[in-house]
Amino acid sequence: MPSWAPLSADQVAEQRRGLSEEQLQHRRIVNINAETVTDVSATDIPGHYGPGQDDSWDLNRFAQQLRIDYHQNRPNDAAFSLIGLDASIANAFRRILLAEIPSLAIEDVFIFDNTSIIQDEVLAHRLGLIPLTGGTKGLKQLRWFKKPPPKDDFAALAVYDQDDLDPSASTPNDHNTVVITLDVECRWATVEQDGRDGKQLAVDGEIDPTVRYINSNVYAHQLVFEPQGEQVQWFSGEDVIRPVNPDILIAKLRPGQRISLRCHCIKGVGGDHAKFSPVATASYRLLPHIEITAPIVGSESRKFQRCFPRGVIALQKDPASGENKAVVADPMKDTVSRECLRHDEFKGKVKLGRVRDHFIFSVESTGQFASDELFLDSVRLLKAKAQKFKRHLSELEEGR
Repeated sequence: MPSWAPLSADQVAEQRRGLSEEQLQHRRIVNINAETVTDVSATDIPGHYGPGQDDSWDLNRFAQQLRIDYHQNRPNDAAFSLIGLDASIANAFRRILLAEIPSLAIEDVFIFDNTSIIQDEVLAHRLGLIPLTGGTKGLKQLRWFKKPPPKDDFAALAVYDQDDLDPSASTPNDHNTVVITLDVECRWATVEQDGRDGKQLAVDGEIDPTVRYINSNVYAHQLVFEPQGEQVQWFSGEDVIRPVNPDILIAKLRPGQRISLRCHCIKGVGGDHAKFSPVATASYRLLPHIEITAPIVGSESRKFQRCFPRGVIALQKDPASGENKAVVADPMKDTVSRECLRHDEFKGKVKLGRVRDHFIFSVESTGQFASDELFLDSVRLLKAKAQKFKRHLSELEEGR
């Protein structure tokens, strides 16, 4: 456990040697000065603060210190504070969210007809980046599809052992592949079918293509899911495979142009391609720390308030002077711009920093899974990796 973590009552009596709670909390702060940033290195190293303190990692102390506070929890957007962890663990969660949690995306596109102005490979790339969603239970039951390497990729073929693979894993089937089709043709609007004459409207000066033509724009909602085999049980009704946003524009067509294709969707991870990443972004920042060391009152308090984003600094009545006094209201809204350090009247009156072990996470899901569930998946995956590493260490000790 980091050396700045709270100690038990017995440890405080034995090992603090006169250190105050304020001094212990100060160790958690990364100091931000006008031109430099100091105390950036972690101090959770046994013996860093001398033999008088117990810097060894303790599970019980870690469990007491660890805390997760949600500030916002919407299906596609979650913000929460992760408190009591080292930066390496917090960053591991972030990297797992981006690159290691599997999701479904379009992998292969079989184009039968494309007379639009978009080239086949560009069209396939646009389709691959459309985020998909469907029944969560069915998506998690999908198996991995193992695509054989290209025949001219000799390095990949050298390590590819087909004998060790399940033959069904490299063959598209209802357990590893989802099929989506798109068949759209643009034509002039007619009175018989659409209640208007597109050609006559064009003669009259109408310039809106959505009025003159039918299917002038190809949208994601025109993708049609074709269930295969047992997929009817997993993806039906509200759980059908569909684009997250039905209004994503795929292409523009004009009369006589047509797009007809078939897509195979498989499960993959963001480390292979960004289209498989289940999050649009996963990031964190350290909680800003603002310490007012001397009273800032009167006109200076209003100027001090304007140095920060709205809501960070509040003005309160000072009983001693009868004037407004600046107080810290919500440091989480601060961007640590250091604007207040540029003014001479605030020198020696304020200290800026960030709390070393307080991470404010922001997770934006692409829509296939809920943001909070994705974070739990990252915890499970990191735990599984740690257990695998532990098994390898045990085998190494046993000489296997």
